Amino acid sequence: MTRVFSGIKPTGHMTLGNYLGAVRRWAEVDQYRSESLFCVVDLHALTVEHDPGRVLRLSRQLATLLLAAGLDPKVSTLFVQSHVDEHARLSYLLECTATDGEMRRMIQYREKSAQAQAAGEGVRLSLLTYPVLMAADILAYGTDEVPVGDDQTQHVELTRDLAVRFNQRYGQTFVVPRAVKPEVAARVMDLQEPTSKMGKTTTGTGGVVFVLDEPEVVRKKVMRAVTDSGTGCEYDPVGRPGVANLLDVLAACTGGDPEELAGVYESYGALKRDTAEAVVEVLRPVRERHAELAADGGFVDGVLREGAEKARGMARPRVDAAYRAVGLMPVG
Repeated sequence: MTRVFSGIKPTGHMTLGNYLGAVRRWAEVDQYRSESLFCVVDLHALTVEHDPGRVLRLSRQLATLLLAAGLDPKVSTLFVQSHVDEHARLSYLLECTATDGEMRRMIQYREKSAQAQAAGEGVRLSLLTYPVLMAADILAYGTDEVPVGDDQTQHVELTRDLAVRFNQRYGQTFVVPRAVKPEVAARVMDLQEPTSKMGKTTTGTGGVVFVLDEPEVVRKKVMRAVTDSGTGCEYDPVGRPGVANLLDVLAACTGGDPEELAGVYESYGALKRDTAEAVVEVLRPVRERHAELAADGGFVDGVLREGAEKARGMARPRVDAAYRAVGLMPVG
């Protein structure tokens, strides 16, 4: 059976973009067609300045939301990255396989390091080596497929390169994974800045719909979405990104086609109203289930504990084999 791994970083509240672009697919498709592992990648949240208490709260909230979105611990494996030591163990071996040039060519590193420098902050070494830890997350489990958005494709390509290089140097150890993308709404854009991705860490949140936003908040954000200077609802992601983003969101929520939906609307107002209601209805069951699960913290803790035990059992043999392959002495 195909094995799938994917993770979500606790650097902000889960957004509509996270849900439509990745999480819903995990719950509705991936966990049933494959052997799936889903992870709150909390170690990745330490690559930038952070509040420890907030990382802890968001890690629990994201795990709870993944369950609320439909991940079934009887079907898939849900766990927290830092609960499985093999991620960090394998990351160092892959650092010894990767090159400095490869790390510095990563687009996210260049962007985030430039932002940190502009803000007068130091750039943490872990930001440079972040893609190697991501590769370890994937390779530790013999992953075949990694569901990702456009912004993470480069990291999966690096993971493939490192797996091939390690196998060539030290013998066949890792499965070479491939990236897979959802067909619709793989990249939901900010409602106020439709040329930028809707992100968890966006400073201004007026264009970001969070999964736990109240319905009226969702409606206000969608109704205030930036459109374009033209008239009509043509689907043109390049020339008219604001309208295209709304059509993409509506299509993802209703199962429609954005180009076909464009022909239904003659005004932006009608498009916004229907999109707002579609988003509210898509998020409603997730919000309600989250409230139930949040009231039963023991259940969530149990799921994460059992998930980590299962993940550890899957990762340890392969990581131990990698240690032996590079010439490190076994314990005992």
